[in-house]
Amino acid sequence: MATATMNKNQGNIDQAKSEANTAASKASEALGHAGQAVTSAATAVGQKVGEAASAVGQRVEDATTNVAKGAQSLADTVRKQGPQEGVLGQATRTVASSLEQAGRYVEDKHLTGMADDIGSMIKSHPIPAVLIGLGVGFLLGRALRD
Repeated sequence: MATATMNKNQGNIDQAKSEANTAASKASEALGHAGQAVTSAATAVGQKVGEAASAVGQRVEDATTNVAKGAQSLADTVRKQGPQEGVLGQATRTVASSLEQAGRYVEDKHLTGMADDIGSMIKSHPIPAVLIGLGVGFLLGRALRD
């Protein structure tokens, strides 16, 4: 009788092991599907974020192009409508030339190039950059307080 009980217990143990293996296999498969779903969702979100960033970047580039064209147009207007002779004529030509150069700079460099140039200028001249930042901050604070 003891042998029969032991065989029955062993059968129950074997059956429990088999059921546990089956359950573990199903759980593993379910986790695999869940992982694929998460990966797919993350990929979709990443694509949408990339598309949005690209659209914003394009708008910024368009805006810098418009600023550049506006500066160059203003240079032409100043050149045509400003005084042509004497000291004021020289000032008009200088202002128009500066506006035109600024427009070409913005058009050539775009926003990323200008940011790089500002970064290198700050690295080259850190103390004046800090002083300018403090001055601008002070003036903005005064303007916003009033």
